[in-house]
Amino acid sequence: MAVLNTSPDSFSDGGEHSPQNMPSIVNYVKELEEKSQIDILDIGGESSRPGSEPVSSEEEYKRVIPVIAEIRSHREFDNILISVDTSKSFIAEESIKSGANIINDITAGRDPKMFEIVKKYNVPIVLMHMRGTPKDMQKMTDYTPEEVLPIIAGELKENINAALEKGIFPWKIITDPGIGFSKKIQHNIQIFHELQKWPKLIGNYPLLIGPSRKSFIGTLTSQKDPKNRKWGTAASVTAAISGGAHIVRVHDAIEMSQVIKVSDAIYKLIGYGNE
Repeated sequence: MAVLNTSPDSFSDGGEHSPQNMPSIVNYVKELEEKSQIDILDIGGESSRPGSEPVSSEEEYKRVIPVIAEIRSHREFDNILISVDTSKSFIAEESIKSGANIINDITAGRDPKMFEIVKKYNVPIVLMHMRGTPKDMQKMTDYTPEEVLPIIAGELKENINAALEKGIFPWKIITDPGIGFSKKIQHNIQIFHELQKWPKLIGNYPLLIGPSRKSFIGTLTSQKDPKNRKWGTAASVTAAISGGAHIVRVHDAIEMSQVIKVSDAIYKLIGYGNE
């Protein structure tokens, strides 16, 4: 899953993919398709970095919907699934109407109408664990270190059950423990360390991990600039795949595609053929 942020204030690539410069976005997607063979393009119009302020539905619409429509107008991108990183049911529905295939909701369905939209259009949804909102989430990190994964799974299960009660099929649900969201560095590391336990704790749902360029990597590698965290991201992607992740969400998709292919071959015996 490659990231395409259209918001001007995203933590590591804010302003790089403005909807006002559509040719640049199209060229970016072409490069991703040619050099990384991405499966999913995750488009977001609202920053979820720690401390960020929410944006209006109108503003998010302007940032996201034209981009989806433009990408879907190019037949060479037909094989790329589009996910939309939004917590608003209105944006989710308009995105699906414009050609999106998946909803990626960091709030795991807090919008009362989100599950109704997902059910109506029968699309997959990513349910991510987060306490609070991006603005205040880093004040809500009172986990017991040795029990961080069971606590996260227990809290996310409430959202999963709510989705199931709304009639969403279980095979349409993807889980995400929320690396970097309402978690301190030790919590993020503990999640990776115990990731193989996730299916027993949460259920047999596909697992998405999004470690790309995040602050815990910057702390461990002494890299303040998120763009200088590729090597650390590569290590975390390898750890995610070894722990059973089915999807990894990354910014540097061209470089990470090589990491994924080698990790798949080593840990899952996928893609190496009979050489």
